[in-house]
Amino acid sequence: MGPISLTITVDAPRERVFDFLSDLSRRPSFTDHFQREYRLERLEPAGLGAAARFRVGAPGGIRYMETVITEADRPHRIVERGKGGRLDRVPIQTMWELTLGSSLVTEVTLTFSTEPVHGIDLLREMPRAGHWWKHRWSRALKRLAEVVESGDDPGEVVRVAGGNPHATGIR
Repeated sequence: MGPISLTITVDAPRERVFDFLSDLSRRPSFTDHFQREYRLERLEPAGLGAAARFRVGAPGGIRYMETVITEADRPHRIVERGKGGRLDRVPIQTMWELTLGSSLVTEVTLTFSTEPVHGIDLLREMPRAGHWWKHRWSRALKRLAEVVESGDDPGEVVRVAGGNPHATGIR
């Protein structure tokens, strides 16, 4: 599926929005309407190398996905790469670009794409997949703005089971 791109304005400083987005343990606070069984794959939930795996149930056979933060240029851009689909063979990319708007607002642009290369995956990714992803990410961006603008702690964050947060200095 070719890239979809969505933009929303968040009434918060760009650094705060960046820190929130780069912390994968907080991701379910605005994506739990389409990402389920969310779990971290590393003790450190934020920054380069932070990774998560979750269930999505998207059209085209992408039932599970994983994402890893591969680039983090504070406070401008976060790039996540991952895989999903049957046998995790469909490459997936998510890019968050943050630009300054007028008077301390941040413009967040999300670009999301899947790149099936195997014939079966290409056939399974039906034309409706783009609409499905666009609808889910659009709602997620609205929820992101609400959570960040409120300034409230989004509640319980996801942790790695059995991990010792004191051994790594994780808050």
